[in-house]
Amino acid sequence: MRYWLEYIPFITIASILRLLPRGVALALGRRLGAIARHLQPRRAKIADDNLRHAFPDMSTKEREDLVKRVFSDLGRGFIEMLRLDQFDGKKDLEKFFTIEGIEHVHEALALGRGCVLLTGHLGFWEAGNYVFPVLGIPTGIVAKPMKNPLVDSYFRRMREAYGGYIIDTHKGARRIVKALQNNHAVGILMDQHMPRSQAVRVPFFGRPAYTTPIIAQLAMKNQVPIVAAFAYRNPDNTYRAKISPMFFLEKDLSNEGIVSNTALMTKVIEDGIREDVSQWFWVHRRWKHMKNDDK
Repeated sequence: MRYWLEYIPFITIASILRLLPRGVALALGRRLGAIARHLQPRRAKIADDNLRHAFPDMSTKEREDLVKRVFSDLGRGFIEMLRLDQFDGKKDLEKFFTIEGIEHVHEALALGRGCVLLTGHLGFWEAGNYVFPVLGIPTGIVAKPMKNPLVDSYFRRMREAYGGYIIDTHKGARRIVKALQNNHAVGILMDQHMPRSQAVRVPFFGRPAYTTPIIAQLAMKNQVPIVAAFAYRNPDNTYRAKISPMFFLEKDLSNEGIVSNTALMTKVIEDGIREDVSQWFWVHRRWKHMKNDDK
């Protein structure tokens, strides 16, 4: 019953927002994000603290302005997710996306080992569910199920609307291996905090952060090519997808090798974030449980 009580208002609001013209809906999303900044002061403080640690030379005013942009972007992202299945195939891909480097994915898959699409919660991070399948690239995206199964089912439909599929994080390693063996591209958002027992410590914006080592282990063991991919938002409601040349991790399965390669992948994500700092998920407690971090 609790799930339905949560789902009914959610689907009602989602249905209304899906009926609005795209530009109106995205503008409303930005406004909702601005409102959320006032309704969630704790998250706003987390974002400010994260930025203060990551950019110690940034002024208070600069951080305040950046936090406003972060929440505005999150509101827009919420609308994008609710309407993810409303893109019109390749027609809208050409209309709304500039794609740089798609050949790098094709080159990686030509090796026959699959490829890891390395990304993070940056810009329009759900774009991979649309862009790659529409371009004919078999794609699985690793995602954590939502607590409410009805809401989770809704977002799964959005994400799988173009022929891609979701790889549940439960038993995720086995499913990732299977997808790679089938020569699929596997999208990994590798920028979130992991429990200490399941993580290694690597630098991220100058501070150690607990990060999953599983992707590095899989990529090293099977010499899977890695391709970094990010979709940045433009002010005119279009997107710039930037895909970098493939790279490989040195096959060193020692603990030091795993940490070193996980740090390398994390640095790639950090470099992507630095291209537009306002578009990352700064409200997340990425450095949780680290010394001097906020409890």
